[in-house]
Amino acid sequence: MSKTNYSVARVETYTKTSITKAERHNERKNKSYSNMNVDLEQTPNNIHYKRCDSTYNEKLKELVDSGQVSLRGLKDNAKVFDEIIFDINSDYFEKHGGYEFAKEFYEKAFHFAEKEMGAENIISAVMHADELNTALTEEYGKPIYHYHLHVVAIPVVTKEIKWTKRCKDKSLIGTTKEVINQISHSKKWKSEQLLDNQGNPVYDEKGKAKLIKSYSLLQDRFYQYMSDCGFRDFIRGVKGSNQEHLDNLQFKIKKDTERLESITSQVKEKQSTFDNIMKFDKQIKGVSNLGKQKKFSKKIELAPQDYDNLVKYAKKGIVADKEIYELNNRIDNLRNAVDKWKSLYDEIVEKTKDYFHAIKLAPQKVFDFFKNLFDKEKQEELEKQRIEQEKILAERKAREEAREKAKLEKQKLKNSPEYKKRRADRYAR
Repeated sequence: MSKTNYSVARVETYTKTSITKAERHNERKNKSYSNMNVDLEQTPNNIHYKRCDSTYNEKLKELVDSGQVSLRGLKDNAKVFDEIIFDINSDYFEKHGGYEFAKEFYEKAFHFAEKEMGAENIISAVMHADELNTALTEEYGKPIYHYHLHVVAIPVVTKEIKWTKRCKDKSLIGTTKEVINQISHSKKWKSEQLLDNQGNPVYDEKGKAKLIKSYSLLQDRFYQYMSDCGFRDFIRGVKGSNQEHLDNLQFKIKKDTERLESITSQVKEKQSTFDNIMKFDKQIKGVSNLGKQKKFSKKIELAPQDYDNLVKYAKKGIVADKEIYELNNRIDNLRNAVDKWKSLYDEIVEKTKDYFHAIKLAPQKVFDFFKNLFDKEKQEELEKQRIEQEKILAERKAREEAREKAKLEKQKLKNSPEYKKRRADRYAR
Protein backbone atom coordinates (compact mmCIF):
# COMPACT_ATOMS: atom_id res chain seq x y z
CA MET A 1 0.00 0.00 0.00
CA SER A 2 1.27 3.48 -0.89
CA LYS A 3 1.98 5.65 2.13
CA THR A 4 1.54 9.40 2.31
CA ASN A 5 4.74 11.25 3.25
CA TYR A 6 4.40 14.35 5.42
CA SER A 7 6.96 17.11 5.96
CA VAL A 8 7.07 18.29 9.57
CA ALA A 9 8.76 21.26 11.23
CA ARG A 10 7.89 21.47 14.92
CA VAL A 11 9.33 23.74 17.63
CA GLU A 12 10.26 22.87 21.21
CA THR A 13 11.23 25.59 23.73
CA TYR A 14 13.73 25.36 26.59
CA THR A 15 15.09 27.36 29.50
CA LYS A 16 18.77 27.42 30.48
CA THR A 17 18.08 24.54 32.84
CA SER A 18 15.82 22.35 30.73
CA ILE A 19 18.01 22.56 27.61
CA THR A 20 20.62 20.23 29.16
CA LYS A 21 18.43 17.15 28.67
CA ALA A 22 17.83 17.98 25.00
CA GLU A 23 21.55 18.64 24.57
CA ARG A 24 22.52 15.22 25.93
CA HIS A 25 20.03 13.58 23.57
CA ASN A 26 20.96 15.60 20.47
CA GLU A 27 24.72 15.35 20.95
CA ARG A 28 24.55 11.72 22.13
CA LYS A 29 26.24 12.47 25.45
CA ASN A 30 24.29 9.77 27.32
CA LYS A 31 25.55 6.22 27.76
CA SER A 32 22.00 4.87 27.55
CA TYR A 33 18.64 6.20 26.34
CA SER A 34 15.02 5.88 27.39
CA ASN A 35 14.31 5.58 23.67
CA MET A 36 15.09 1.87 23.19
CA ASN A 37 15.43 2.37 19.42
CA VAL A 38 18.71 4.33 19.63
CA ASP A 39 21.47 2.14 18.17
CA LEU A 40 24.73 3.60 19.52
CA GLU A 41 26.76 1.54 17.03
CA GLN A 42 25.17 3.63 14.27
CA THR A 43 25.78 6.97 16.05
CA PRO A 44 28.94 7.71 13.96
CA ASN A 45 26.54 8.05 11.00
CA ASN A 46 24.93 11.11 12.60
CA ILE A 47 25.76 14.27 10.63
CA HIS A 48 26.56 17.66 12.19
CA TYR A 49 25.81 20.57 9.87
CA LYS A 50 26.86 22.85 12.73
CA ARG A 51 28.66 21.53 15.78
CA CYS A 52 28.67 23.09 19.25
CA ASP A 53 32.19 22.71 20.64
CA SER A 54 31.13 23.68 24.17
CA THR A 55 27.77 23.33 25.93
CA TYR A 56 24.62 25.07 24.70
CA ASN A 57 24.58 27.32 27.78
CA GLU A 58 28.25 28.22 27.40
CA LYS A 59 27.61 29.19 23.78
CA LEU A 60 24.66 31.35 24.86
CA LYS A 61 26.84 33.09 27.46
CA GLU A 62 29.49 33.71 24.80
CA LEU A 63 26.91 35.39 22.54
CA VAL A 64 25.61 37.52 25.42
CA ASP A 65 29.08 38.54 26.64
CA SER A 66 30.11 39.58 23.13
CA GLY A 67 27.00 41.75 22.80
CA GLN A 68 25.74 39.73 19.85
CA VAL A 69 22.44 39.03 21.67
CA SER A 70 20.77 40.47 24.75
CA LEU A 71 18.91 38.92 27.70
CA ARG A 72 17.72 42.34 28.85
CA GLY A 73 14.40 42.17 30.69
CA LEU A 74 14.20 38.35 30.77
CA LYS A 75 13.72 36.30 33.93
CA ASP A 76 16.13 33.49 34.85
CA ASN A 77 13.52 30.87 33.89
CA ALA A 78 12.67 32.43 30.52
CA LYS A 79 12.55 30.31 27.34
CA VAL A 80 15.80 31.23 25.59
CA PHE A 81 16.40 28.19 23.36
CA ASP A 82 14.31 27.02 20.41
CA GLU A 83 14.72 23.54 18.94
CA ILE A 84 13.26 23.00 15.48
CA ILE A 85 12.84 19.34 14.55
CA PHE A 86 12.57 18.64 10.82
CA ASP A 87 11.11 15.30 9.84
CA ILE A 88 9.57 13.18 7.06
CA ASN A 89 8.39 9.56 7.17
CA SER A 90 11.29 7.08 7.10
CA ASP A 91 9.71 5.35 4.11
CA TYR A 92 10.21 8.53 2.06
CA PHE A 93 14.00 8.31 2.42
CA GLU A 94 14.09 4.56 1.93
CA LYS A 95 12.38 4.92 -1.45
CA HIS A 96 14.56 7.84 -2.60
CA GLY A 97 18.08 6.67 -1.77
CA GLY A 98 18.27 6.08 1.97
CA TYR A 99 21.11 7.59 4.02
CA GLU A 100 22.82 9.57 1.24
CA PHE A 101 19.52 11.10 0.14
CA ALA A 102 18.68 11.99 3.76
CA LYS A 103 22.00 13.85 4.12
CA GLU A 104 21.23 15.99 1.05
CA PHE A 105 17.65 16.61 2.15
CA TYR A 106 18.57 17.77 5.66
CA GLU A 107 21.49 19.89 4.46
CA LYS A 108 18.87 21.93 2.57
CA ALA A 109 16.63 21.88 5.66
CA PHE A 110 19.57 23.27 7.67
CA HIS A 111 19.93 26.16 5.21
CA PHE A 112 16.21 26.80 5.67
CA ALA A 113 16.80 26.99 9.43
CA GLU A 114 19.65 29.46 8.86
CA LYS A 115 17.26 31.62 6.87
CA GLU A 116 14.58 31.41 9.58
CA MET A 117 16.73 31.90 12.69
CA GLY A 118 19.86 33.62 11.37
CA ALA A 119 23.01 31.56 10.79
CA GLU A 120 24.81 33.35 13.64
CA ASN A 121 22.06 32.38 16.09
CA ILE A 122 22.19 28.62 15.44
CA ILE A 123 24.05 26.72 18.15
CA SER A 124 23.80 23.15 16.87
CA ALA A 125 22.34 21.25 13.91
CA VAL A 126 22.58 17.46 13.81
CA MET A 127 20.87 14.80 11.69
CA HIS A 128 20.15 11.63 13.65
CA ALA A 129 20.67 8.44 11.67
CA ASP A 130 20.85 5.97 14.57
CA GLU A 131 17.19 5.61 15.65
CA LEU A 132 15.62 2.39 14.39
CA ASN A 133 12.13 2.50 12.90
CA THR A 134 10.77 -0.79 14.23
CA ALA A 135 7.60 -0.85 12.13
CA LEU A 136 9.42 -0.41 8.80
CA THR A 137 12.25 -2.71 9.88
CA GLU A 138 9.68 -5.44 10.36
CA GLU A 139 8.01 -4.60 7.05
CA TYR A 140 11.22 -4.46 4.95
CA GLY A 141 13.04 -7.27 6.75
CA LYS A 142 16.15 -5.12 7.23
CA PRO A 143 17.20 -2.24 9.52
CA ILE A 144 15.42 1.00 8.58
CA TYR A 145 16.49 4.15 10.40
CA HIS A 146 14.43 7.23 11.16
CA TYR A 147 16.35 10.18 9.71
CA HIS A 148 15.47 13.58 11.21
CA LEU A 149 17.18 16.89 11.99
CA HIS A 150 17.53 18.72 15.33
CA VAL A 151 18.38 22.44 15.08
CA VAL A 152 18.95 24.35 18.34
CA ALA A 153 18.95 28.14 17.98
CA ILE A 154 18.47 31.37 19.89
CA PRO A 155 15.18 33.17 19.05
CA VAL A 156 16.33 36.72 18.29
CA VAL A 157 14.34 39.79 17.26
CA THR A 158 15.57 43.30 16.53
CA LYS A 159 14.45 45.76 19.21
CA GLU A 160 14.77 49.55 19.27
CA ILE A 161 15.47 51.16 22.65
CA LYS A 162 13.92 54.66 22.82
CA TRP A 163 15.00 57.67 24.83
CA THR A 164 12.58 58.14 27.76
CA LYS A 165 11.25 61.27 29.48
CA ARG A 166 14.11 61.05 31.97
CA CYS A 167 16.48 62.09 29.19
CA LYS A 168 17.97 65.55 29.89
CA ASP A 169 17.93 66.46 26.21
CA LYS A 170 14.17 66.73 25.63
CA SER A 171 14.63 66.72 21.87
CA LEU A 172 15.78 63.09 22.04
CA ILE A 173 12.66 61.77 23.81
CA GLY A 174 10.98 59.08 21.73
CA THR A 175 13.86 58.73 19.30
CA THR A 176 16.00 55.60 18.97
CA LYS A 177 18.72 55.33 21.57
CA GLU A 178 20.12 51.98 20.45
CA VAL A 179 19.17 48.81 18.55
CA ILE A 180 19.71 45.43 20.21
CA ASN A 181 19.24 41.79 19.24
CA GLN A 182 16.73 40.80 21.91
CA ILE A 183 16.16 37.15 22.81
CA SER A 184 12.40 36.66 22.79
CA HIS A 185 10.58 33.45 21.91
CA SER A 186 7.10 35.03 22.05
CA LYS A 187 8.01 37.86 19.66
CA LYS A 188 9.97 35.58 17.33
CA TRP A 189 6.94 33.31 16.91
CA LYS A 190 4.18 35.90 17.03
CA SER A 191 0.94 34.99 15.22
CA GLU A 192 0.10 36.94 12.06
CA GLN A 193 -3.12 38.57 10.82
CA LEU A 194 -5.11 36.44 8.35
CA LEU A 195 -5.64 38.20 5.01
CA ASP A 196 -8.14 37.49 2.23
CA ASN A 197 -7.28 37.12 -1.46
CA GLN A 198 -7.26 40.93 -1.87
CA GLY A 199 -4.83 41.38 1.04
CA ASN A 200 -7.45 42.73 3.44
CA PRO A 201 -7.56 41.70 7.14
CA VAL A 202 -10.11 38.99 7.99
CA TYR A 203 -12.32 39.24 11.10
CA ASP A 204 -14.79 36.86 12.75
CA GLU A 205 -18.48 37.55 13.40
CA LYS A 206 -17.58 39.37 16.64
CA GLY A 207 -15.18 41.68 14.85
CA LYS A 208 -12.10 40.00 16.29
CA ALA A 209 -9.10 39.65 14.00
CA LYS A 210 -8.43 36.12 12.77
CA LEU A 211 -4.84 35.02 13.29
CA ILE A 212 -2.58 32.40 11.74
CA LYS A 213 -0.37 30.54 14.21
CA SER A 214 3.32 31.17 13.62
CA TYR A 215 4.15 27.45 13.70
CA SER A 216 1.60 26.84 10.96
CA LEU A 217 3.31 29.47 8.83
CA LEU A 218 6.65 27.79 9.56
CA GLN A 219 5.23 24.53 8.22
CA ASP A 220 4.10 26.32 5.07
CA ARG A 221 7.50 27.95 4.51
CA PHE A 222 9.41 24.70 5.11
CA TYR A 223 7.25 22.75 2.68
CA GLN A 224 7.55 25.48 0.03
CA TYR A 225 11.32 25.84 0.50
CA MET A 226 12.02 22.11 0.17
CA SER A 227 9.70 21.87 -2.84
CA ASP A 228 11.50 24.79 -4.50
CA CYS A 229 14.79 22.95 -3.87
CA GLY A 230 13.53 20.10 -6.03
CA PHE A 231 12.33 17.61 -3.42
CA ARG A 232 9.00 15.97 -4.28
CA ASP A 233 6.64 13.13 -3.28
CA PHE A 234 5.60 14.58 0.09
CA ILE A 235 2.94 16.95 1.35
CA ARG A 236 2.75 19.54 4.10
CA GLY A 237 2.44 17.77 7.44
CA VAL A 238 0.31 18.27 10.51
CA LYS A 239 1.90 20.23 13.36
CA GLY A 240 2.75 18.09 16.37
CA SER A 241 3.11 14.83 14.41
CA ASN A 242 5.51 12.58 16.25
CA GLN A 243 4.49 9.11 15.13
CA GLU A 244 7.95 7.78 14.38
CA HIS A 245 9.21 8.62 17.88
CA LEU A 246 6.87 6.06 19.47
CA ASP A 247 8.80 3.67 21.66
CA ASN A 248 9.18 0.14 20.22
CA LEU A 249 7.24 -1.48 23.05
CA GLN A 250 4.62 1.25 23.03
CA PHE A 251 4.18 0.69 19.30
CA LYS A 252 3.46 -3.01 19.77
CA ILE A 253 1.20 -2.44 22.77
CA LYS A 254 -0.73 0.20 20.83
CA LYS A 255 -1.29 -2.14 17.88
CA ASP A 256 -2.21 -5.10 20.09
CA THR A 257 -4.61 -2.96 22.09
CA GLU A 258 -6.33 -1.83 18.90
CA ARG A 259 -6.71 -5.46 17.80
CA LEU A 260 -8.04 -6.49 21.20
CA GLU A 261 -10.61 -3.68 21.17
CA SER A 262 -11.71 -4.75 17.70
CA ILE A 263 -12.07 -8.38 18.79
CA THR A 264 -13.99 -7.40 21.92
CA SER A 265 -16.37 -5.33 19.82
CA GLN A 266 -16.98 -8.24 17.46
CA VAL A 267 -17.62 -10.65 20.35
CA LYS A 268 -20.20 -8.26 21.79
CA GLU A 269 -21.87 -8.02 18.40
CA LYS A 270 -22.09 -11.84 18.07
CA GLN A 271 -23.45 -12.17 21.60
CA SER A 272 -26.17 -9.63 20.81
CA THR A 273 -27.13 -11.56 17.65
CA PHE A 274 -27.23 -14.82 19.61
CA ASP A 275 -29.46 -13.28 22.30
CA ASN A 276 -31.90 -12.06 19.63
CA ILE A 277 -32.10 -15.55 18.09
CA MET A 278 -32.79 -17.18 21.48
CA LYS A 279 -35.83 -14.92 21.97
CA PHE A 280 -37.63 -17.14 19.45
CA ASP A 281 -36.74 -20.41 21.21
CA LYS A 282 -40.15 -20.83 22.85
CA GLN A 283 -41.94 -20.00 19.64
CA ILE A 284 -39.89 -22.63 17.78
CA LYS A 285 -40.89 -25.29 20.35
CA GLY A 286 -44.54 -24.29 19.88
CA VAL A 287 -44.31 -24.92 16.14
CA SER A 288 -43.48 -28.60 16.77
CA ASN A 289 -46.92 -29.10 18.39
CA LEU A 290 -48.99 -27.56 15.59
CA GLY A 291 -51.66 -29.58 13.71
CA LYS A 292 -52.99 -33.12 14.01
CA GLN A 293 -52.78 -36.07 11.65
CA LYS A 294 -55.92 -37.18 9.74
CA LYS A 295 -57.22 -40.68 10.26
CA PHE A 296 -56.12 -43.17 7.61
CA SER A 297 -53.87 -40.46 5.99
CA LYS A 298 -50.39 -39.05 6.28
CA LYS A 299 -51.64 -35.48 5.88
CA ILE A 300 -51.68 -33.03 8.75
CA GLU A 301 -54.63 -30.77 9.45
CA LEU A 302 -53.93 -27.21 10.60
CA ALA A 303 -56.20 -24.58 12.00
CA PRO A 304 -56.14 -21.34 9.94
CA GLN A 305 -54.31 -19.46 12.71
CA ASP A 306 -51.75 -22.25 13.06
CA TYR A 307 -51.19 -22.26 9.30
CA ASP A 308 -50.53 -18.51 9.31
CA ASN A 309 -48.10 -18.88 12.21
CA LEU A 310 -46.26 -21.73 10.47
CA VAL A 311 -45.83 -19.67 7.27
CA LYS A 312 -44.55 -16.77 9.33
CA TYR A 313 -42.01 -18.97 11.15
CA ALA A 314 -40.93 -20.58 7.88
CA LYS A 315 -40.09 -17.19 6.42
CA LYS A 316 -38.19 -16.25 9.55
CA GLY A 317 -36.34 -19.58 9.36
CA ILE A 318 -35.12 -18.88 5.84
CA VAL A 319 -33.81 -15.46 6.97
CA ALA A 320 -32.27 -17.05 10.07
CA ASP A 321 -30.44 -19.66 7.96
CA LYS A 322 -28.82 -16.89 5.95
CA GLU A 323 -27.87 -14.93 9.08
CA ILE A 324 -26.46 -18.06 10.75
CA TYR A 325 -24.35 -18.78 7.66
CA GLU A 326 -22.93 -15.25 7.69
CA LEU A 327 -22.48 -15.44 11.44
CA ASN A 328 -20.44 -18.64 11.19
CA ASN A 329 -18.18 -17.03 8.58
CA ARG A 330 -17.60 -14.03 10.79
CA ILE A 331 -16.88 -16.26 13.80
CA ASP A 332 -14.25 -18.10 11.73
CA ASN A 333 -12.65 -14.76 10.82
CA LEU A 334 -12.77 -13.76 14.47
CA ARG A 335 -11.01 -16.95 15.54
CA ASN A 336 -8.28 -16.26 12.98
CA ALA A 337 -7.86 -12.73 14.34
CA VAL A 338 -7.63 -14.06 17.91
CA ASP A 339 -5.02 -16.61 16.86
CA LYS A 340 -2.97 -13.87 15.18
CA TRP A 341 -3.20 -11.69 18.30
CA LYS A 342 -2.13 -14.60 20.48
CA SER A 343 0.82 -15.16 18.15
CA LEU A 344 1.88 -11.53 18.56
CA TYR A 345 1.51 -11.84 22.31
CA ASP A 346 3.67 -14.99 22.32
CA GLU A 347 6.28 -13.09 20.29
CA ILE A 348 6.46 -10.34 22.92
CA VAL A 349 6.71 -12.98 25.67
CA GLU A 350 9.55 -14.67 23.77
CA LYS A 351 11.47 -11.38 23.41
CA THR A 352 11.11 -10.52 27.11
CA LYS A 353 11.58 -14.01 28.60
CA ASP A 354 15.21 -13.37 29.59
CA TYR A 355 14.19 -10.23 31.45
CA PHE A 356 11.41 -11.99 33.38
CA HIS A 357 13.66 -15.00 33.98
CA ALA A 358 16.23 -12.65 35.52
CA ILE A 359 13.53 -11.14 37.73
CA LYS A 360 12.47 -14.62 38.83
CA LEU A 361 16.06 -15.67 39.69
CA ALA A 362 17.24 -12.43 41.28
CA PRO A 363 14.48 -9.85 41.55
CA GLN A 364 16.43 -7.65 43.96
CA LYS A 365 19.50 -7.57 41.73
CA VAL A 366 17.42 -6.62 38.70
CA PHE A 367 15.64 -3.96 40.72
CA ASP A 368 18.94 -2.61 42.07
CA PHE A 369 20.49 -2.60 38.58
CA PHE A 370 17.74 -0.46 37.06
CA LYS A 371 17.47 1.70 40.17
CA ASN A 372 21.19 2.45 40.06
CA LEU A 373 20.97 3.15 36.34
CA PHE A 374 18.09 5.59 36.72
CA ASP A 375 19.50 7.12 39.92
CA LYS A 376 22.82 7.78 38.20
CA GLU A 377 21.10 9.56 35.33
CA LYS A 378 18.98 11.54 37.78
CA GLN A 379 22.03 12.49 39.88
CA GLU A 380 23.88 13.65 36.77
CA GLU A 381 20.89 15.80 35.86
CA LEU A 382 20.65 17.23 39.40
CA GLU A 383 24.40 17.87 39.52
CA LYS A 384 24.31 19.80 36.23
CA GLN A 385 21.30 21.76 37.45
CA ARG A 386 23.14 22.52 40.71
CA ILE A 387 26.24 23.73 38.85
CA GLU A 388 24.09 25.83 36.53
CA GLN A 389 22.21 27.30 39.49
CA GLU A 390 25.49 28.10 41.26
CA LYS A 391 26.68 29.92 38.13
CA ILE A 392 23.46 31.92 38.03
CA LEU A 393 23.72 32.79 41.76
CA ALA A 394 27.41 33.70 41.39
CA GLU A 395 26.64 36.00 38.45
CA ARG A 396 23.76 37.55 40.36
CA LYS A 397 25.98 38.08 43.42
CA ALA A 398 28.69 39.65 41.26
CA ARG A 399 26.15 42.06 39.76
CA GLU A 400 24.83 42.98 43.23
CA GLU A 401 28.37 43.55 44.52
CA ALA A 402 29.15 45.72 41.50
CA ARG A 403 26.01 47.79 42.09
CA GLU A 404 26.83 48.11 45.79
CA LYS A 405 30.39 49.13 44.98
CA ALA A 406 29.15 51.75 42.49
CA LYS A 407 26.70 53.02 45.11
CA LEU A 408 29.47 53.38 47.70
CA GLU A 409 31.72 55.13 45.20
CA LYS A 410 28.92 57.56 44.38
CA GLN A 411 28.26 58.20 48.09
CA LYS A 412 31.98 58.65 48.69
CA LEU A 413 32.11 61.19 45.86
CA LYS A 414 29.19 63.14 47.35
CA ASN A 415 30.95 63.31 50.73
CA SER A 416 34.23 64.56 49.27
CA PRO A 417 35.26 68.23 49.92
CA GLU A 418 35.60 68.88 46.17
CA TYR A 419 32.00 67.80 45.50
CA LYS A 420 30.66 69.85 48.43
CA LYS A 421 32.63 72.91 47.24
CA ARG A 422 31.28 72.61 43.67
CA ARG A 423 27.78 72.23 45.01
CA ALA A 424 28.15 75.30 47.27
CA ASP A 425 29.51 77.36 44.37
CA ARG A 426 26.59 76.30 42.18
CA TYR A 427 24.06 77.39 44.78
CA ALA A 428 25.97 80.69 45.30
CA ARG A 429 25.61 81.50 41.62
